[in-house]
Amino acid sequence: MAGYRIDREVTALGEHVRGWRMVLGLTAQQVAERADITRDTLRKIESGNPRVSFSNVAQVLRALGVLDQAIEAIDPLNSDIGRLRAGNLTRKRAR
Repeated sequence: MAGYRIDREVTALGEHVRGWRMVLGLTAQQVAERADITRDTLRKIESGNPRVSFSNVAQVLRALGVLDQAIEAIDPLNSDIGRLRAGNLTRKRAR
């Protein structure tokens, strides 16, 4: 079975990363240096290349000051269904 197609979402994420960089008035070089990645890797993230490592994306989010917001956004306990099913968080495996 083929995986989910997330091209649009990855592209949107890259556009948002670029948007944050522009809003903050940072150059690609500044963000790349702060994230300890190459400008080419940052370009790949901003263009929505799905082959960039998760670690590199997280480093860029941290360099932009939005990593904590991203982590908070996906916390299951910040949603009604997550709080409702919080007991499932202690299980070792999903069934």
